[in-house]
Amino acid sequence: MSQPNVRVRFAPSPTGALHIGGVRTALYNYLYARQQGGQMLLRIEDTDQNRYVPGAEEYILQALEWVGIQIDEGPQQGGPHAPYRQSERKEMYREYAERLIREGKAYYAFDTADELDAMRKRLEAANVPAAQYNAITRLQMKNSLTLPAEETRQHLESGEPYVIRIKVQPKEDIRFNDLIRGWVAVHSSQIDDKVLLKSDGMPTYHLANIVDDHLMGITHVIRGEEWLPSAPLHVLLYRYLGWADTMPQFAHLPLLLKPDGNGKLSKRDADAGGFPIFPLEWTDPKSGEKALGFREEGYLPEATTNFLAFLGWNPGTEQELFTMDELIQAFSFDRVHKAGARFDIQKGNWYNQQYLKQQDDAALAREIQPLFTSKGIQITDEQATKIVHLLKERVHFAKEIVDESAFLFSSPESYDEAVVSKRWNEEALRAIGGFRDALSTYDGDFTADNIKEVLHHTLESLGIKAGKVMQALRLALTGVGAGPDLMITMEILGKEEVIKRLQNAIDRLPA
Repeated sequence: MSQPNVRVRFAPSPTGALHIGGVRTALYNYLYARQQGGQMLLRIEDTDQNRYVPGAEEYILQALEWVGIQIDEGPQQGGPHAPYRQSERKEMYREYAERLIREGKAYYAFDTADELDAMRKRLEAANVPAAQYNAITRLQMKNSLTLPAEETRQHLESGEPYVIRIKVQPKEDIRFNDLIRGWVAVHSSQIDDKVLLKSDGMPTYHLANIVDDHLMGITHVIRGEEWLPSAPLHVLLYRYLGWADTMPQFAHLPLLLKPDGNGKLSKRDADAGGFPIFPLEWTDPKSGEKALGFREEGYLPEATTNFLAFLGWNPGTEQELFTMDELIQAFSFDRVHKAGARFDIQKGNWYNQQYLKQQDDAALAREIQPLFTSKGIQITDEQATKIVHLLKERVHFAKEIVDESAFLFSSPESYDEAVVSKRWNEEALRAIGGFRDALSTYDGDFTADNIKEVLHHTLESLGIKAGKVMQALRLALTGVGAGPDLMITMEILGKEEVIKRLQNAIDRLPA
């Protein structure tokens, strides 16, 4: 049953390539929004200007478009809540931070980096397990809670750097109901006085995302599990700002784990395994280092989407192949797992194989024609289409068709000894010689069906059963004992090449 006015957002930071886990987060947001007849927003969270990477925002937009996620409001589309880049909303956040100060829910802190470091060292020396700037330690620090009002004013007027911190009350219970994890309860003593506004005037994620989610009417915050520890602080901010009644519902998604299931998936794991964890290829503008992309490695967008949807969710049925529309209809939070999802790239390859099988032969042929050309192989569109039809169900990626088709362009240099010893005998020699002779006098269309008919008549006239000699025939044509449809293979090779290869085998292999 759909809910009225569902609004979700995907809010990445432009600090580099978009991790495939981020794409999954965007996908789950999109599936839920579309299912509920709601809107999907893209908001660029670029408040950390020191980590901003040129080209990263464009990369994010291209990646989402590639997997089929359509944005309703965002930097490109615009919308009633523009601007959609946090760096362009800077003054708005200060207004709310200062309002919290006026209401006694936040405070100015003037501590230097050295003073903060000294505080941490004091706590470590006292065996405090987690050094925090909190309800206890703030009373020994330089802030507007410990300084006289006049001194605080002088610090502010002098232009001395400061941050604004939230003032967490020491004895509060914070509870919220997560759509995936159920009720989560945390005591405020576990939360430190996080910075809300940095010394450069930019907000931290904690303040900016709360203010923006409220002003943009976000109803559901669907994000990764790594944000779960921050959620109680965000609940507090909603409460402090008087927005508790309109606080969005939270859904914290499971982590993507390494292929062996031990620990969070990283780029290092992907590099070691030789698989991508970015949707598109990415070149680091500083180091020039390249990272593999799903698109460039040959994954189809539909297959990638289907693969990602099942990393942490399942429909509760045996169905595995879903179109985007079917995913939208089937998606539900009660079937999203709490535990991490193992990143099984072999399953991703399987998905790609299934979608590759569904591709139109001619369209796929046009796509891989440049790969044939790059290898110096000149073939017609018709030949390329036949090759695709022959091999596409035997590969995981379109580019593999080119490599797998190598046997079509060169006669066997050697023959599989195991097949030779088992299948190459007097009967096979008679059958292949007879088939060669029949083809030499055949002047009809050289199609798979006609070739099959010629072979059938030849074997019948010789009194030889097909099952006894088919592997030997394949051996003569390709050098191996197994492979794709043999009749289509011969159609692609052409009559002259088939006769030549049969003769070569007769000449080279012992009777």
